[in-house]
Amino acid sequence: MKLCRKGTGQCLGRIDEDQLQFLIENLEEETLTDTDYHINRATLDLLKEKGLGQNLAGLIEGANGESDDVEIRYKRAQDKSHPAKEAQRWA
Repeated sequence: MKLCRKGTGQCLGRIDEDQLQFLIENLEEETLTDTDYHINRATLDLLKEKGLGQNLAGLIEGANGESDDVEIRYKRAQDKSHPAKEAQRWA
């Protein structure tokens, strides 16, 4: 599945089911269908302490850039939609 920056839709990279499960278990979801997360540097540090893998940490850090926080969202490979609708969905 893809991990993308919410708002721009920029793909940060691919994550596997174990990495997704780590995010689900360690971050707050507002609804059962929630696929996005707000991550600040303090949260990222806490996730690292809890065992966040280097690959996933690197993707999130890359999304953060110089900012203190970032909103990311994941998209499963089987989610198919029209490209124009897809762009709107990620915004």
